[in-house]
Amino acid sequence: MTVGFSGDVAEYYARYRRGYPPEVIDVLQAAFALTGEDAVLDLGCGTGQLAVPVASRVGSVIGMDPEPDMLRFAREAAAGQGVRNVAWVLGADTDVPALAWLLGQRSLGMAVIGQALHWMRHDELFQALFPLCRRGGGIAVVANGAPLWLQDSAWSRALRSCLEDYFDTRLEATCGTGADDRRRYAQALEAAGFAEVRESVLEYGVELGLDEVVGSVCSAIPADRLPGPQERTAFAERIRRALPPPPYRESVRVATLLGRVT
Repeated sequence: MTVGFSGDVAEYYARYRRGYPPEVIDVLQAAFALTGEDAVLDLGCGTGQLAVPVASRVGSVIGMDPEPDMLRFAREAAAGQGVRNVAWVLGADTDVPALAWLLGQRSLGMAVIGQALHWMRHDELFQALFPLCRRGGGIAVVANGAPLWLQDSAWSRALRSCLEDYFDTRLEATCGTGADDRRRYAQALEAAGFAEVRESVLEYGVELGLDEVVGSVCSAIPADRLPGPQERTAFAERIRRALPPPPYRESVRVATLLGRVT
């Protein structure tokens, strides 16, 4: 059921995965006219980067993820910010049909999937979500920037080369952020019955230090391939030697694909 984001990987995820700018939450709220009466599903919620800020705009949030450790950190993040209207549920995309029983007579104002759809069977998922969404509500698929090792910069290319050499593999997966991925998702939304499918894009720049780069990398390595605690200092040093001196400028492109029930 899990995909490897457990143990120390979940801790790196909670600490180093970037959150979402308030402008992205504004787009979600406006797209589906979300109010304090709405229930929202954050599927593949991770450690709560979307569920926690969305909770302040709606009545309740269901944060669902297949990794117990991710949910533990999400619960801690919510408690630390005084957020009490989120229910953290262990489950995957294949469990979505069962939500009809949990919701009863209620419908979802929104189902949001942030940087997790590439782990799911999106065609089947969209079809399962369509009858759960209220009229005017719908789905948001959020791509929170390309992986650090697939960006158009000298330091990103150096990072990719370092990681490919260390793990003896090619790093080509775009994790749902590529243009082809977005086109496939848009077509699948329309095929499932969602209308007015469109994409909203926010771009901004940040500067990262070495610890942030290493931590973000570790948050994306499956638990069974993460260097052990005794090896991580050497792993970080290997990355440091491969990269130019910090800071590392990153251009983040947050692309939110929206489909409504009309």
